[in-house]
Amino acid sequence: MSCDELEALRLGVMTALGIGDESTRKHAEQELEGSLEGPIAALAAAETLPEIERHLDAALVELEEEIAAMDPEDPEYDYARGRLVAVRDAERAVHRLTEQAESVLDGFGEAHHHLHEAFPVDA
Repeated sequence: MSCDELEALRLGVMTALGIGDESTRKHAEQELEGSLEGPIAALAAAETLPEIERHLDAALVELEEEIAAMDPEDPEYDYARGRLVAVRDAERAVHRLTEQAESVLDGFGEAHHHLHEAFPVDA
C-alpha cells in the first residue's frame, strides 16, 4: 500500500503551477507505476486547480471505500487511515491554494478598476 493519492496530487499540482523539476516528476511517476487508473490517473494528469480538486475528491471517496471494506485487524488498516488523514489535509491545502489564487485575481481586477477611477480614460 502506498500514498498514491499524494504522489498523483504532486504531479497534478506541479503541472497546474508549472513548477517542479524533471527528476521530481519522474520519481512521482515511478511511485505510481501500476496505480495509474481511475481517480489516481486523472489526478496525476490534472492541469488546473479545479480539475485537481474534483479528482482529489473522487480519490478520497475511493480511499474511504477501501478503508470501509478493510478489516480493522488488518496490519495495513492503521496506515490506510493515516493516509486518509493526510489526503484530507492535502485536500484542504489545495482548496486554500485555489481560494488564494482567486483572491489574487480579484485583487488584480480591483487594482485595474481603481487605476481607471484615478485616471479616467475617454472611450
